[in-house]
Amino acid sequence: MKTRTTYSLGWKHIYMVLIVLILMAALVRIGRQGSSLSSTMPSSQDPFTESSPSREDQFIESPSSAEDQFTDPSPSAQDDVSMSENPEPEGTFEVNNSDAIMTEETKDEEPNFDLPLPIDPAMPSPSRKDDSDVENITYSSKSEPQECNYAKGKWVADSRRPLYSGFSCKRWLPSAWACRLTHRTDFSYEGYRWEPIDCPMPEFERFSFLSKMQDKTIAFIGDSLGRQQFHSLMCMATGGEDSPDVEDVGSEYGFLKRSRGIRPDGWAYRFPSTNTTILFYWSSTLCRLERINNSNPDSSLALHLDRVPSFLTKFLHRFHVLVLNTAQHWIKAKFIANGWIMHVNRKPIKEGILMDMTNVKNYTVHRIVKWLDSQLPLHPGLKAFFRTRSPRHLDKTGFCNNTIPLTRGSEVFQEVSSDKVVETAIKGTRVKILDITALSELRDEAHKSQYHIFSTSAYHDCLHWCLPGIPDTWNELLVAQL
Repeated sequence: MKTRTTYSLGWKHIYMVLIVLILMAALVRIGRQGSSLSSTMPSSQDPFTESSPSREDQFIESPSSAEDQFTDPSPSAQDDVSMSENPEPEGTFEVNNSDAIMTEETKDEEPNFDLPLPIDPAMPSPSRKDDSDVENITYSSKSEPQECNYAKGKWVADSRRPLYSGFSCKRWLPSAWACRLTHRTDFSYEGYRWEPIDCPMPEFERFSFLSKMQDKTIAFIGDSLGRQQFHSLMCMATGGEDSPDVEDVGSEYGFLKRSRGIRPDGWAYRFPSTNTTILFYWSSTLCRLERINNSNPDSSLALHLDRVPSFLTKFLHRFHVLVLNTAQHWIKAKFIANGWIMHVNRKPIKEGILMDMTNVKNYTVHRIVKWLDSQLPLHPGLKAFFRTRSPRHLDKTGFCNNTIPLTRGSEVFQEVSSDKVVETAIKGTRVKILDITALSELRDEAHKSQYHIFSTSAYHDCLHWCLPGIPDTWNELLVAQL
């Protein structure tokens, strides 16, 4: 009897276990059905549904940032200056001089910075189909330790400034930015230099700089503020002199004026004494641009957020110093005016978190930094920097009339960058930060403002700087970190 009773109890336990298993299987099936609903959404949503709201905030700039003021789609909001004294209409350069029309040399190159790197869940992830050429690369999870913070310091008066003359640097400096040639009468903004607190910054000496950069190429890629930094370095390296020995080598990089174009895609100059090349390439968003219909020169342009400009992939192996920047063009009105249609995975974006322009900019900065970080092991002689946002200053009336230096203070004590997007993007990578935001915030008197060569204007340019001026300091910080 005892044996029979034990046998009966055993079967009861088995029945109970089977019932529990059946219930668990049902729950798992329900969970799978729920998760499958999101995976069956339209493909246009796929890149955006993986984001985690709890971590999305770290990629979004504070609403108080200066860039949120750049919402004026009118002509007065333009932030490009031609080599002549008059600015050109916004968007003209990108449409007529971009790398939208691929040449035979570049059409087979498909730059894509969707790589097998750890991507934060707050950022959409395009497809992995183009990873075969980089899948065997080993990635470092830690950046090199930074010895000192050049962005922490103070502005000090220096009678030896500026580093060059705004009158004489005519070959390298667009007249529109040479404030010495305008109706402005106060130039006290020229007489200051930046003094870091934690680290020495040697005085810039052009011959020493060129010797240090012998047989090297320095490339600036970005928007009109990046172009200002390029022109500044050319004036610094030549001492503001005409320097007829310096060669124009723009043709080596395809910097030729296209049909219907108003100027080339960039400029490149070489100092033959040291074989040093300094160049600038215009790419205001650091994204690949392609005409949607190549047979129609007036067609809209596909702006591929997940693909780098072909110029960058084609010439990266020739660079020894690379400085990227993007900040001022992430305005929906500008995209519409330029005929740019945002794409991810070669498909137009129609809905999702990338419909918000702040998310679009943050996504692009993170993506290109990760792509560049993956390329650095392949180019051991390359030092890459991402420059932080250059501030725009507007007073309560919407102008920038101040001409008194340092009314906002003279010192920066903060340890972190004021540009959280760039700071977050470069964290854990080999790409270095060129942090100029906070120190430039203190110099609202140094903008181009209302001054022009023949008169003053009702339009105040409170974004671009007078040269000589603040971009010279950006270059001093750059050279100190080389």
